[in-house]
Amino acid sequence: MDKLNWQQLLKSGDRIFIGSHAATPTALLDDLIANAKQLHDIEIVQVYSLSDNKWAAPEHQQLFKVNALFIGGDEVRRAVAEGRADYTPCFMSDIASLFSDGILPLDAALIMVSPADEHGYHSLGVSVDIVSAAAKTAKKVIAQVNPSMPITYGQSFIHKDQIHAYFYAEQPIAQMPAVKLDAVTERVGQYVSLLVEDGATIQIGVGKMCDAVLRYLGNHKDLGIHSEMITDSMMELIKKGVVTNRKKTFHPGKTVASFCVGSKALYDFVHCNPHMGFYPSEYVNSPANIARNDNMVSINSAIEVDLTGQIVSDSIGHQFYSGIGGQVDFSRGASMSSGGKPIIALPSTAKNGTVSRIVAHLSQGAGVVTSRGHVHYVVTEFGVASLRGKSIRERALELIRVAHPKFRQQLLEQIREHFWVPHYQLHTPTEVPELGSVGFKELHIDGEEFDLRPLNPSDERRLQEFFYSHTKETLQLRYSAVPTQMSREKSCTLVGVDQSKDLALCIVKQKGSVVQIQAVGRYYLLHDGEGCEVAFVTREKYQGKGMAKRLLQEMISIAEQRGLQSMVAFVRAENKAMLAVFQKAGFGRLPGDDPSEVYLQLRLPRGSASTESS
Repeated sequence: MDKLNWQQLLKSGDRIFIGSHAATPTALLDDLIANAKQLHDIEIVQVYSLSDNKWAAPEHQQLFKVNALFIGGDEVRRAVAEGRADYTPCFMSDIASLFSDGILPLDAALIMVSPADEHGYHSLGVSVDIVSAAAKTAKKVIAQVNPSMPITYGQSFIHKDQIHAYFYAEQPIAQMPAVKLDAVTERVGQYVSLLVEDGATIQIGVGKMCDAVLRYLGNHKDLGIHSEMITDSMMELIKKGVVTNRKKTFHPGKTVASFCVGSKALYDFVHCNPHMGFYPSEYVNSPANIARNDNMVSINSAIEVDLTGQIVSDSIGHQFYSGIGGQVDFSRGASMSSGGKPIIALPSTAKNGTVSRIVAHLSQGAGVVTSRGHVHYVVTEFGVASLRGKSIRERALELIRVAHPKFRQQLLEQIREHFWVPHYQLHTPTEVPELGSVGFKELHIDGEEFDLRPLNPSDERRLQEFFYSHTKETLQLRYSAVPTQMSREKSCTLVGVDQSKDLALCIVKQKGSVVQIQAVGRYYLLHDGEGCEVAFVTREKYQGKGMAKRLLQEMISIAEQRGLQSMVAFVRAENKAMLAVFQKAGFGRLPGDDPSEVYLQLRLPRGSASTESS
């Protein structure tokens, strides 16, 4: 029909659903607003709507009351804050059952569809998500038929017999403009990309943080997509051949999503594209289905993270800002996946650097969306905090490491009050900028991959395990004695180093959340401040493989950049292997008082610090 009789289709007090994201039927809603007449107190159930959300404005509060299952748009956010609208927190995967179980029974669903094909089927187009469930369960389906709506495949069709009233109106599909990335966001994206392995299947949320991640995945191979949302950045990865879906173990060969938002180019790309599958949210967001993808990586953002790993995503204090959405669905699904990684990515600060987003205690009124048990990694521009299997003490130290440096000491002091970390934990992590922008270096040694990075306070237990792995012979050669104990307190002292003065590096073998120290190299600044004493030790399995040589090369380079004049070492005379490493690096023997110990020295070239900095 061309003209709708809203008094016959709706009655006061009805609950209606409106189509979501870029498929909001705004022309249909405009017609309802213009012709509502005596209707009032109609509850609108919606998630994010890429529109002006004018129905949530104060002038329409007698006609509509919005119940947002996900808060999006300034008008809805303002209405919720002022008490004119409600927010109902729920998992995206559960919304369909709210409709079908009669918890939120729908009197009508107002949706947007494409024109019918020759068989009488309309496509839900760019938003299948919860529109599909609403259309199946509502007493009436009122559809805006829009010739501009792309036709998408998967489970995206509704037959004309299921639609009770039609409204024909062409309108451009709402576009989401590209976001501008800043240096901090790009750095976070770079760190997250390092956690994504070739062949992984990814889910990425909305916002510039997630766009930054996609920008740094351009050199990956054979990625797959199983995600709520498809964006322009994902489209570009598909076009470049980075996303092939070949390695997916669930829907191999196909990009799986429930909706897409972006540019007209994206909408043209998904139109009649057989390689794109659009499915309902209860299917795409099912943690069990997500977990059927091996190496599933979920990447989402947050407003605030406390030092136990609790994630706040839907509120700023008492003010509700967005919603739960699919974050928990995908975090849970990725954690259940073989080789999966749930990741939370966020800048370390807010309000122009004046507020830390890594906090000792959640803000008053803030609600936990994702529990401390769901998250494996938290990423900021200062690195990657690995939380899986970590104690509260270890989690706190990991998260302090990726907090902004100006807040680290304050965070440590705050949590020490509650004994989350012991009294002897005195130092916060410090960077080694000479290692480069990401703070570590990837090594390939004897056909295996390792990371060379600084030791930090959260390595306390790893260093203790490393010590107890040594044989008596290794301990004798390294310490000129056989120490029998490495207490937590002693280990804490050894990893809590001010890396701007002394230096403590390690080579680790890392696979997901499993990290093992294989070698440690240190130098201690001498009293004159112009030289340092060097020492290192390697796990027996990797002795003779070149780890000591690589650590020494790195320490020499850093000492030169810092303007030191010399490096010295004391090595037991029978330790031929270590003597050879030092001598090949240019260390010369000097006379010593103890014949059982060899005194070595390396003179560093003057002026190297200024050369490096230039």
